Amino acid sequence: MPKTARTLRLHPNDTVAILTDPAEAGAQPLGFGEPLDHPVARGHKLALTDIAEGGAIVKFGQVIGYASRAIAAGSHVHTDNCSFGAHDQHYEIGADYDKALAAVPKIETAQFMGYRRANGQAGTRNYIAICATVNCSATVIRRAADEINRSGILENYPNVDGVAAFAHGTGCGMDAGGEGAELLQRVLWGYATHPNVGAAVFVGLGCEVMQLARMKMLYGGNDDSRFFGLTIQDNGGTAATIRQLVDHIKTILPEVNAVQRQPIPASELKLALQCGGSDGFSGITANPALGVASDLLVGMGGTVILSETPEIYGAEQLLLRRAASKEIGDRLISRIRWWEDYTRMNRGSMDNNPSPGNKLGGLTTILEKSLGAAAKAGSTPLTDVLAYGERIETPGFVFMDTPGYDPVSATGQIAGGAQMLVFTTGRGSAFGSKPAPTIKLATNTKLYQSMPDDMDLNCGDMISDGVSIEAKGREILDLVLASASGQKTKSEILGLGDNEFVPWQVGAVM
Repeated sequence: MPKTARTLRLHPNDTVAILTDPAEAGAQPLGFGEPLDHPVARGHKLALTDIAEGGAIVKFGQVIGYASRAIAAGSHVHTDNCSFGAHDQHYEIGADYDKALAAVPKIETAQFMGYRRANGQAGTRNYIAICATVNCSATVIRRAADEINRSGILENYPNVDGVAAFAHGTGCGMDAGGEGAELLQRVLWGYATHPNVGAAVFVGLGCEVMQLARMKMLYGGNDDSRFFGLTIQDNGGTAATIRQLVDHIKTILPEVNAVQRQPIPASELKLALQCGGSDGFSGITANPALGVASDLLVGMGGTVILSETPEIYGAEQLLLRRAASKEIGDRLISRIRWWEDYTRMNRGSMDNNPSPGNKLGGLTTILEKSLGAAAKAGSTPLTDVLAYGERIETPGFVFMDTPGYDPVSATGQIAGGAQMLVFTTGRGSAFGSKPAPTIKLATNTKLYQSMPDDMDLNCGDMISDGVSIEAKGREILDLVLASASGQKTKSEILGLGDNEFVPWQVGAVM
């Protein structure tokens, strides 16, 4: 007889259950209904009842799609019979604010061992950042950083985490006063002034649109010891500029190394929330557990940053109901409308996401993916909505408008000041980030066991061993505090993060 798989029903109103183990063709994992006509992987959905053509398919107690044809009880529910459709956009801003306010835990703040900067900021790492103002200087900064990092000289400076080269593919061929230029200069300045950066160097070609002098005028950076700048055209070309960069970094290493870790309240942490390579377990294990950790950090006075606007589409109502004011809610709605127009203009659909890998992992529509993704932000009030890369000033749960593409989204969060990043994944991800390190959470035990060098923590034991969401949330927060204090994450040990600096390019390439 075919193996009987375990299933999980997430909400009393759900019309689907989730397979927690693979099921063979001919099996009846629910114990009733139609036998499966093909094998079905773990994380996928089975119909709990007969669903008529056009009928709503409900998971998490919310509509995730509509039956494109009649679905019999017991059948596999996926892309062949579940389609994207309209979702509730009768927004009720702040309707659950009091409930969200009551969800803020009353908890004594913890501490981490961090770096106190002269301007009062708190860092979790201590990098020297080399920022290219234009693609033309990308090779120069990469070679200079590589020469320092490979030379062995950093062994003499144990408080310096490395030299990070933040190269990109733009900086010219754009409207100097346009949105694209504004986003890029905000990101570059955000990285140069990041609390995890001890000193920064800007390197340009010389004739590009993106000019350091303009950034200094906009943001007020007059400290040349911290914001040193040079151009290839004024310094004798590529090889000469690399030599000057290396010499300058060697000169400032003792000063950057002089900072020492000290106790800092967890209230000063800004934690970026990310998910990628999601699967059918993401919204069941790692994401809601991260939501508990987010609530605990907010209860300590800290900040958590949810992003990826296309990946909260369909779940925005849940966030809007927690908004602290109508103004905050209206800002989020305006970004939702912008994304609808943006995808329409480019002949796309908001349902272009989930990706093929997401679908193999059991996710079917963007409505389903978004409901799981939004769980990372826990249950506390929405206190602010920020533009891409905008400086994060408001504590609590905030939202930053970014694309769903992980490197672009994380770049915006880090530019805003996030000192740590937690990344949940069900399919497996080789993501890392600098200067803010990434912690990766596996949504299922199979992934954790198959990619042990990449995953920092397993959340699959919430299903296999019955670990509670509360216990897992506290375990995540403990890991965040340990990593903020200097414990290396798996992505740091692997050397990831150099290629995940990807500023969002918006506007015409000219």
